[in-house]
Amino acid sequence: MNKLATLFLCSFFLFTSLEGLAQHKKIDWAFLAKVEWGEKYFEEYDELVYYPNYSKEVLGLDSTLIEIEGYVIPVDVESGYYVLSANPFASCFFCGNAGPESVMELQFPESMNNIFKTDEIVTFRGRLKLNWDDLEHCNYILQNATPK
Repeated sequence: MNKLATLFLCSFFLFTSLEGLAQHKKIDWAFLAKVEWGEKYFEEYDELVYYPNYSKEVLGLDSTLIEIEGYVIPVDVESGYYVLSANPFASCFFCGNAGPESVMELQFPESMNNIFKTDEIVTFRGRLKLNWDDLEHCNYILQNATPK
């Protein structure tokens, strides 16, 4: 292999692996609670739903690398749909003791086949995505979620 091809390959692997080496901002659930809720009508579903109005601090972290600890809740193990919660399953948003800001959808890399147990406490790293209007997903999404 010539020097130019070797240099290209080294550069490619260096830049594609930088996200794994990048600094993740550690946040907590109190930070994510900096959101106000209003109602918005979604014609497709013919209903009013809670609509997030994120604080400036939370907006500032959209699409950035974060680290957060919480309780894992397997929603649909077969499809790989998991959420991370500020509270254990018995007290989580789905059971009525918290709000939508207390859960975060975990989107794992395709190569990750981890299976987590209900209420397992795990710290995850990934890219935070704020979701305003896709009702098929949580308001907080952790893309490329990997356990620390």
